[in-house]
Amino acid sequence: MTSSYNIMMSAAASPAQTVPKANSTASGGVGSGNSNGGGGSYYDEHENHLLHVNSGRLSSAAASSAPGPGLTNGGAGSDAEMRWWWRTRSLNAPSPFQQFGPCGRIMKNSAMVMQIQDPASQRLTWYKPPLTVLVIKKKDSQVLLPFVQLVEWLVQEKHMVVWVESAVLEDKLLRDDVKLENESAKFRQVHGDYCGVRERFLALREKLVTFKDGRDDLTDRIDFIVCLGGDGTLLYASQLFQQSVPPVMAFYLGSLGFLTPFQCDNFQEQVTNVLEGHAALTLRSRLRCSIHRKGERRKESLLQPAGSNLLKPSQHRHLNYVELNNGQFTGGNNNYCNPHMSSNNSILVLNEVVINRGPSPYLSNIDIFLDGKYITSVQGDGLIVSTPTGSTAYAAAAGASMIHPSVPAILVTPICPHSLSFRPIVVPAGVELRISISPDSRNTSRVSFDGRNDQELNHGDSLRVTTSIYPVPSICSQDQISDWFDSLAEGLHWNVRKRQKCLDELSDLTASGSEDTLDEFDNLKIYDA
Repeated sequence: MTSSYNIMMSAAASPAQTVPKANSTASGGVGSGNSNGGGGSYYDEHENHLLHVNSGRLSSAAASSAPGPGLTNGGAGSDAEMRWWWRTRSLNAPSPFQQFGPCGRIMKNSAMVMQIQDPASQRLTWYKPPLTVLVIKKKDSQVLLPFVQLVEWLVQEKHMVVWVESAVLEDKLLRDDVKLENESAKFRQVHGDYCGVRERFLALREKLVTFKDGRDDLTDRIDFIVCLGGDGTLLYASQLFQQSVPPVMAFYLGSLGFLTPFQCDNFQEQVTNVLEGHAALTLRSRLRCSIHRKGERRKESLLQPAGSNLLKPSQHRHLNYVELNNGQFTGGNNNYCNPHMSSNNSILVLNEVVINRGPSPYLSNIDIFLDGKYITSVQGDGLIVSTPTGSTAYAAAAGASMIHPSVPAILVTPICPHSLSFRPIVVPAGVELRISISPDSRNTSRVSFDGRNDQELNHGDSLRVTTSIYPVPSICSQDQISDWFDSLAEGLHWNVRKRQKCLDELSDLTASGSEDTLDEFDNLKIYDA
């Protein structure tokens, strides 16, 4: 079974832009639009002229005499010209003008051109009806009723195959063979309160398909994911899929709910809309992390022919790593770190990877390399490397900026640095970060991935982090912008303060305050005399 969803591009939004890769020379011999121009523009190699995007249509720059907003031959542009250049709804930055002065321009390299779809136009579409749904719930008795209601509706009304964790079947509140005399009085009371819910679940139990985390591979078995809980439930769903992730619909039944935009009140209508393909998507990028132990060798070095010092770059990118652990090579499907490691001993994280000093009383001394070049060293409690989604988690608590999940970037944040000038930085999403313990460090460090799989990073080991090609397609309740700012306002109370009163409301107070000040000044002069 293969995945049954795709990303549809909205016809009303700007089409894909042709832009240069971040780490390569760009294409286009002629400039491609003003920075204040339309939703996107690109240089058409076949038509040999500039095309601009305006309200989802392409129009030739040669047909218009307006070189840009306010740049007409007569001075200020007319209203019609300004409307023509007005930028449509787009989350992509406008393509930069690629000619600099009368002589300079970006070198043309057509082999390094890629298409970037506007994130605002990303909508879910199914190219075949979804049949299997994975329902993940948090471990909380208050979630049992909505969980049973949802599963019952999916099985009986939508005729879908529902997957759940095997631990759900072992929940004592959902079993009728529990020896209550061995349980506490409080549990016996709660067990009795959920009698009706338990009967409804037992009627569905035989129709459910179960899996066990760390044992069963869900790749290409699930069409759709529904999460019932908080942000940790979505992080757990991301951890289950170390490659392509099915669309995730997250319902708020937790404490914070920053990543869970849906409410359970009318879940039937909301899930039906998603199953019919009426939903916007936020592609939440993930980080691909791999630990390389001291003394390990790359697999390509073992395959390197005699007399050759370097392999082709394509071979370097596609060959997997081999781990040398206690003198034994482990590769392929034998993941030495944890069951969620992929075949090349890497793990994908949705929020962040954290390097810290652990229980040691000494400062961490960590070296950071970006694409092989030494950048700086961190002396402090540790380092956070996070995605834009993770920028509102641990990184925000450490003083970093909050980044919209559609921004392609990696955030590097020090934890309590012993420096007054070490500020968090944002680097392009395509770079590779290599993090290692400084040779003169007094201690080792600990590394964790989304708060899990804690491991020790020793001297000579290195952690490599880059952006994965497998994002988490998170379904929006409204759209990408509204969902994110609603989460900032409701979850984090972002920029909450009392409103300053306007001058009209303060006019009387200001006048009375002036008179009181003059009276006090006169009394002060009399007192001094």
